[in-house]
Amino acid sequence: MAKSTIEAAASGDMTAFEEIYKQCSQTVYTIALGITRNRQDAEETTQDVFVKVFREIKNFRFDSSFGTWLYRIAVNTAINVYRKRTRNGGTSLQYDELKDTRTVAPVIQRQDAERHDASKRVTALLDNLSPEHRSCIVLREIEGFDYNEIAGVLGIPLNTVRSRLKRAREALVAYCRKEGIRYEM
Repeated sequence: MAKSTIEAAASGDMTAFEEIYKQCSQTVYTIALGITRNRQDAEETTQDVFVKVFREIKNFRFDSSFGTWLYRIAVNTAINVYRKRTRNGGTSLQYDELKDTRTVAPVIQRQDAERHDASKRVTALLDNLSPEHRSCIVLREIEGFDYNEIAGVLGIPLNTVRSRLKRAREALVAYCRKEGIRYEM
């Protein structure tokens, strides 16, 4: 994200803020979906994140990268939404909530069926992790962040990132063994 765009948005330029939204909203949504495991919660989280960004961008000081600052807001907001939902008896994400609502051809092709099965497996795996471990896995394995970026986004030490990723991977391997799922790490 260009510094000039951030500065313009901070001074109230709506066009600049829209540019930030266009460039970052999909990643924020993906992070939120990975943590909340619920499409509606991810959509609401994405909206909440950009409302927070709109209110607070004037306080952004360029001490870290804009992406780190934004994704920290996204992760924290998503974790809070997830915890609130689970406290209130919410359910985990099912594949049907993920699939597009567009009309589907009557005959599901083999690739679609394989994607469906893979999506169900990923959902089941992520549902077995705590929000803290899930956020590390989502940032690393889905978003491709490096360890330093994850530490910056989550506001935790680098060794904590390593530890959480190690524990998350161990939990995933244990779950796969228990369920008889073939795994590759």
